[in-house]
Amino acid sequence: MSFFNRISTGGLTLAAGLVVSTAAFAASPAPATPAAPAPAAPAGSDRITNPVAEFAGIDKITGRIITFDVYIDETVQFGALQVTPRVCYSRPQNEEPKTDSFVEVDEITLDRKIRRIFTGWMFAESPGLNAVEHAVYDVWLKGCKQKSDVPPPDAAKAETPKVDTSKPKPAAAPAVEQPDPTEPDATDTN
Repeated sequence: MSFFNRISTGGLTLAAGLVVSTAAFAASPAPATPAAPAPAAPAGSDRITNPVAEFAGIDKITGRIITFDVYIDETVQFGALQVTPRVCYSRPQNEEPKTDSFVEVDEITLDRKIRRIFTGWMFAESPGLNAVEHAVYDVWLKGCKQKSDVPPPDAAKAETPKVDTSKPKPAAAPAVEQPDPTEPDATDTN
């Protein structure tokens, strides 16, 4: 038997075996599947939602780098840029760090118009991947936090003094007309 005959015979046998196996599989009844519980989420999907995003920014003119905290859905102005994080996710301490935030950055132009220059995800582990690059300012995500030294926006509103409207106020004294000091005195002294 030549080498070619062995290959073709072996190939024919293999092809016939596949046809028989496929037919047997198709003819077998489907196994009954009990109501299986939903698969558990993979360990890598445990995200922590944080109320504060920590950013760093550089003023290219002065070379000064500033770190600032911004609460979610609040806007902070850094130079001519307005930074608004919408979400900030991180991972538990026992997992590999992976911190990301969805951010909107607007620029206030010289004619006082607001122009969106960035909308997207920023990644703390890869700050150069989606950092905001501006002619004067750069901004990037440093991390996410549960607490900040900056008071939350609701606390600032709560500290404003409230006017007590339950007590009646005394009537104001009638206003006495004062002479205008810019006009000459028109009274007669004779």
